[in-house]
Amino acid sequence: MAHLNRDQLVELAKSEITEITADQLKARLDEGEDLTVIDIRERDEFVQGHVPDATFIPRGHLELQVEQHQPDRDEPVVLYCAGGVRSALAARNLKEMGYRNPISLIGGFNGWKNVGLEFKVPVVLNDEQQIRYSRHTMLSEIGEAGQIRLLESSVLLIGAGGLGSPAAMYLAAAGVGKLGIIDFDTVDVSNLQRQLLHGQKDVGRPKIDSARDRIQDINPDVEVVGYNVPLKSFNAMEIISEYDLVINGSDNFPTRYLVNDACHLLDKPLVDGSIFMFEGQVTVYDGTGPCYRCLYPDPPPPGEVPSCAEAGVMGVLPGIVGSMQALEAIKLLVGFGESLSGRLLMIDTGDMTVRTLRVDAALDCPLCGGRPTVTELIDYEEFCGLPSLADHPEAVPEPA
Repeated sequence: MAHLNRDQLVELAKSEITEITADQLKARLDEGEDLTVIDIRERDEFVQGHVPDATFIPRGHLELQVEQHQPDRDEPVVLYCAGGVRSALAARNLKEMGYRNPISLIGGFNGWKNVGLEFKVPVVLNDEQQIRYSRHTMLSEIGEAGQIRLLESSVLLIGAGGLGSPAAMYLAAAGVGKLGIIDFDTVDVSNLQRQLLHGQKDVGRPKIDSARDRIQDINPDVEVVGYNVPLKSFNAMEIISEYDLVINGSDNFPTRYLVNDACHLLDKPLVDGSIFMFEGQVTVYDGTGPCYRCLYPDPPPPGEVPSCAEAGVMGVLPGIVGSMQALEAIKLLVGFGESLSGRLLMIDTGDMTVRTLRVDAALDCPLCGGRPTVTELIDYEEFCGLPSLADHPEAVPEPA
């Protein structure tokens, strides 16, 4: 068998695949054709610019990752490199994998630029971030673009307690760029059974301070903004408006209704969680399904539902529920999967049963129904039948 030199190998590859010019590719994209376009250059080439909406898979990883991005071997896959040689050879390899329509871009990215077509210069992870988030970027649902979205995102956590602890730590580890934490409590020894943001050395410290230290130890990429104040009607809108998404870990009904109403009025997604003894619930309120008032139109009478301090709680339970809240937040921020909007996930750790209930928006909901009557924040202590705490007239305090 005769050996092929470089040029003969390239010619053989081109004879077995389809090639396309930059203008032809642009025309097909403009017509709305659903093409999978893959940039197979090395990272130092990709960061200098790429075809808009192209997926980056370095040549050495192509055969290992292409199925994550286009599992249907009948669909066209357009590959490009710098000049059209590596992509021709790669397209031939895809054909050997069973892809029936691999296409190589003639002239590669240089050809795309030389005819004056628009290209995009990406925001990219630095060297340390590539290592830190490598297990995320391997996932096609996240990739480097999704990880960058997380780094550019902001989440406000209502409470740094049982639910806020796991949510904050997993969001920090995942690389959410800004975490706001609102909590005006101090660390108590009784918190340490479940509130893993805090340790023995933190007893007596403000929770936002110990939370900041723990989060920055997990991931220095994360900016932590602490609010050592109670969340009330006078400051909720201003604080919540600064964030992309809110996670509710509060344990009292006035705050739950307040956060729900403020997020709806500001059009902010809310990931809600609750725990009681051995049972937990998680759902999402994002305007596409019901809100908290749809599920719970009226608060229970004061004292009817005991708090964790009164009834107790299994320490592991908030870790499970708070982690689920963090996962829902990441899905919403990156934009993959199906959220729990319109569904209520219920877990009983006593017998380890999990149920997901479909819940619908209430047409007569006073907040999100057809004729809303709640159009601004109210006195939520009075609404819940508790002694009213007058809102403070002063401006929102500076973050701690």
